[in-house]
Amino acid sequence: MSDEAKRLAAAAAVELVQDGMLLGIGTGSTAEHFIRLLGARVADGLSVSGVPTSDRSADLCREFSITLTNLDDTPILDLAVDGADEFDGALNLIKGGGGALLREKIVAGAAKRFVVIADASKEVAALGQFPLPVEIIPMARQPLSQRLSNMGAKVTLRQAADGTAFRTDENHWILDCAFGATISKPADLARTISLWPGVVEHGLFCGMTECILLGSDDGVRTIVN
Repeated sequence: MSDEAKRLAAAAAVELVQDGMLLGIGTGSTAEHFIRLLGARVADGLSVSGVPTSDRSADLCREFSITLTNLDDTPILDLAVDGADEFDGALNLIKGGGGALLREKIVAGAAKRFVVIADASKEVAALGQFPLPVEIIPMARQPLSQRLSNMGAKVTLRQAADGTAFRTDENHWILDCAFGATISKPADLARTISLWPGVVEHGLFCGMTECILLGSDDGVRTIVN
C-alpha cells in the first residue's frame, strides 16, 4: 500500500479537527502524516492543543509549532487520532508496533472520540498475524514468556538497534507475541493478559474505536462497527 493512502487517511482525520480542540496525537508513520497536516492548519491559524503518545511524536509536534499539553492539565480530550498495526471487523485493534502502546491506550481512553487512521493492509479477518506487543516489567520476562507460550504464541523480546532490550518511553520491555491470526476473542485474551503480575499493558484495543478512516490510492472509506 502506498504512502499516499496513509496520507489520505490522515488528511480525512485532520478534517475532523475544530478550532479550540484538545487532541490526542498518535505515534507511527500514519500518525506522522496527521501531525504534518495538522501543523499546516496550525500555520494557517488553527488553535489546538495536543497530548502526544510518544517522545518522537512530541518532537514532531514541536517542529510544526503544535501546542502541547498533558493529561494533568487536560484530563479529558475531545478527539484522539492514531494508527493501528491490525484491525478486525469489530474494530478491535493491535497497536504497539512502534513501542508506544501504553501511552497510546491512556490517551485514547481519555478522549471522547478515538479515530483510527490506516491503510488497507491493516485490515484482517482475525487478529494475531502481527505480533501482539505486551509491555512488561523486566523482572517478569521469563514467567510471562512461559504463560504466553502456553497460550500458543511465539514470544520474542523486542530488541533495539544495538542488540540490547528495547526500552519504551516509560522504560519497560516489550514481548512480541505472534499468535498467527488466531485471536478470535480479543477481548477475552485482553482481560486474561491484564491480570498477570508484571504486565504493564498490552496492544489489544477492544471496544475503544469510533471508526476507522481507511485510506487507499482511490480515496478514504469510513468503517464503523
